Amino acid sequence: MSTPSLSKNKAEETVGTTTKASSPVHGATPKKLAVLGCGKLGTILLQAFLERRLAEKDEVVATVQHEDKCKALSEQLGGVPFLSDNRAAVEGAPIVLICVKPQAMPQLLEEIGPVLQPNALVISVVASTTISIMQQKLGTEIPIIRAMPNTPSMVGAGMTALAAAASARAEHLELTRHLFEGVGRVVVVDEKHMDAITALSASGPAFVFVILESLAEAGVKVGLPRELATTLAAQTLFGAAQLALKTGHHPALLKDAVTTPAGCTIEGLIELEKGGLRVTLINAIIKTTNRAKELMGS
Repeated sequence: MSTPSLSKNKAEETVGTTTKASSPVHGATPKKLAVLGCGKLGTILLQAFLERRLAEKDEVVATVQHEDKCKALSEQLGGVPFLSDNRAAVEGAPIVLICVKPQAMPQLLEEIGPVLQPNALVISVVASTTISIMQQKLGTEIPIIRAMPNTPSMVGAGMTALAAAASARAEHLELTRHLFEGVGRVVVVDEKHMDAITALSASGPAFVFVILESLAEAGVKVGLPRELATTLAAQTLFGAAQLALKTGHHPALLKDAVTTPAGCTIEGLIELEKGGLRVTLINAIIKTTNRAKELMGS
């Protein structure tokens, strides 16, 4: 099977039997990807897709809630057409990427349901909105894939989890995987894990940045210039993560490899245990997971 792509006519070939798209919003090139809700995450993903040539600007249309932001965002993203009308953006698009806030999802699904192509692939990065909820509004035949990426996708170091509806075929999952592998790593999971994944890898960067900031502040406290301290801390976190991923070793083994008897590292580890860092991080993930479940309930 050939590698899926949004360039040329691959999108139409992959997501359905109909290869003719409806008239585009601007210009003569049919739109192939509609990105609904270009807030922080939506903009990060679209920018990353464009920079890595996973999509061309004349194949994409995007939306924002407020019309006065359309021009600025279009200029920021190299001329991608922006609208404030989700229905107009979705018409004729074989791939729809939904990036709105969870609270806005019910209204958006009501808007786009009547104009969505029957064979369109719907990819949602919206937290706490299950496939079942989307199917209630869009129908059970529409291929739907939930994706949970994170902000490091901006620099090609993202982590994305995918969960597919029964209506999504292998080629739908392959195309979605191809998109998100262009901005980082991808895993395919059972949907029941999505709230935990939201907490661990989607919210996780915020927790890591607190650790990064704290390490840098500590460096300043012991006499390092702030810029140097931040660089040292960031590269140390990056290197430690790479070591864990590439070796596959348990973090405890990697920690022990740094810790020599009666050395410096053990002194710091004792302080971390005294401060309850381990338990605090565990509780942060538990609380965030519970909040994701609450958002689904509301």
